[in-house]
Amino acid sequence: MLSLFSSCGKGKKYTGDPITERDSMPVMITRGVTTLISDSGVTKYRIITEEWSIYDRTSPSYWAFRKGIYLENFDSLFNVEAQIQADTAYYYDQQRLWELIGNVEILNQEGDKFNTELLYWDQENEKVYSDKYIRIEEPDRIISGYGFESNQQMTRYRILNMDGIFYVEDEKEIAPTDSIE
Repeated sequence: MLSLFSSCGKGKKYTGDPITERDSMPVMITRGVTTLISDSGVTKYRIITEEWSIYDRTSPSYWAFRKGIYLENFDSLFNVEAQIQADTAYYYDQQRLWELIGNVEILNQEGDKFNTELLYWDQENEKVYSDKYIRIEEPDRIISGYGFESNQQMTRYRILNMDGIFYVEDEKEIAPTDSIE
């Protein structure tokens, strides 16, 4: 009977292998985030997201917003310069580069609305760009095309391969003149 009990006690415990490479894990996961971010003591951004993960040991290190992001960019007087929304976003902190993916929508201070599926915002060089389809709604026209470059305020931009709808007022008919000059 003794031998029966001793054989039951030496069973092998089944556990998973320990995680040794911390670069595959976030250092922080925060849920239900609303935060303000400042640069040199000036509030520059408001971020609202359902989940924010920070990967500080990857190469390159980055922040992940896999459940969507809403971001407001402020000027020095705390006026909203732009509103940005996307299904997914990554911020590469060393390069100061945002990658916005899926249903990217931007509204600039002039009321122009930008829609695309992929957009990069390079804060270091103060420019925004994409090589994907983009649609821009302005008060008097709709522009679309493939490939896009802009300043980071989204006020001066260029579409590389453009098409679109332009509203033009009817021209008044000009009566012919009797004299030839």
